[in-house]
Amino acid sequence: MEKYVKHTSVAALMNRSNVDTDQIIAKQFLKKVERTGFGVHLFHDWRYLDDAGTQSNPDFELNKPVFAGAKILVTGDNFGCGSSREHAPWAIADYGFSAIISTSFADIFYNNCFKNGILPIVVSTDELKSLMAEIEANEGVAFTVDLENQSVSTPGGINIEFEIDGFRKRNLLEGLDDIGLTLQHTDKIDVYEKKHQQQFPWLWA
Repeated sequence: MEKYVKHTSVAALMNRSNVDTDQIIAKQFLKKVERTGFGVHLFHDWRYLDDAGTQSNPDFELNKPVFAGAKILVTGDNFGCGSSREHAPWAIADYGFSAIISTSFADIFYNNCFKNGILPIVVSTDELKSLMAEIEANEGVAFTVDLENQSVSTPGGINIEFEIDGFRKRNLLEGLDDIGLTLQHTDKIDVYEKKHQQQFPWLWA
């Protein structure tokens, strides 16, 4: 997992509440087990006019040219509800988003974001309205997300401080997922395996 760094990026607006994981990544695309290749299927049913995904829907927010390359997604309440599929954050990360701003997230989706290098930022209702209003007034505007200082700032003068668990913050800043955390203890793992092999050699034959 890559380290999360401070960045300034176009903020894409998707003013929808209760966006569930079935819409984030539809069930027909869950056959793969690797984390890559899901971005093209993100929001498939909204994003395309055909099942094959060859005709873009001009009325879908994220298809606007001004939002191309956006790394920040600003969206409505209760984002990521529904099933627990980890493919949802895989698709979001593969598409290019590294931060999602909302008033609330489904618990499992929220936890899965941190494990996949995505920063889910919780703001108040009034703060979300102000961010959305700035995007609506100037589509293509770039926000700055500063994880180290736990802030979101905008050209319009908005500066929002957000809360985040210290352990999760450190993992994002250092680029550590569950595997990365485990690999920090390879010396202890090696000692254990050598001892285990000596005690139970028939298991290693």
